[in-house]
Amino acid sequence: MGVKERKARQKKFLRQEILDAASELFVKEGYENVSMRRIAEKIEYSPTTIYLYFKDKAELLEQVCFETFSRLSHVLSRIQELPGDPVERLKRGLVAYIKFGLENPHHYRATFMMKIPAGFDEEKYKQPDSPGMQAFDFLRRCVYDCITAETFKNVDAELVSQTFWAGIHGITSLLITFEKGFPWVGKEKLIHAMVDTMVAGVER
Repeated sequence: MGVKERKARQKKFLRQEILDAASELFVKEGYENVSMRRIAEKIEYSPTTIYLYFKDKAELLEQVCFETFSRLSHVLSRIQELPGDPVERLKRGLVAYIKFGLENPHHYRATFMMKIPAGFDEEKYKQPDSPGMQAFDFLRRCVYDCITAETFKNVDAELVSQTFWAGIHGITSLLITFEKGFPWVGKEKLIHAMVDTMVAGVER
């Protein structure tokens, strides 16, 4: 590996380290209480170094959200491409969403569970080509596929899609927040029971 490639890789790793530290601190200490200097202390770099990558704290949070949505969209799009029964594909996607959140708790909480700060540009995430809407579109397309295949009742696809999302977000949030504070019957068992129950409610 040449010097140029090595520097590019180091830059990429440092940028990711900054994002990871920021998402953790935003969740633990609150967005308003975290400064660029605090993030720099977390990763043992100078604040000047962070400003080489991000102009301010708002951009950092925006990039945390963007990265989280992008990674989630990538996971779900791979499932969307799989052949087979549309109901099983939907279930795999719902389970994958929950597991993504559990595997990336700080990023998930920063993106989906924190109060949106004043001045944060939400509108761009409502655009059809945004990673967030693409992730939701996976769910919507799966529901439409099930309706087309006549495995679902004649339902409102948008309502069902939002209901499913509310359900999987709920269980993801609970398992992240109360990972050790509640006597769960078992994560895997609970996740699959939740998904199966939601889907059974709209199946023919």
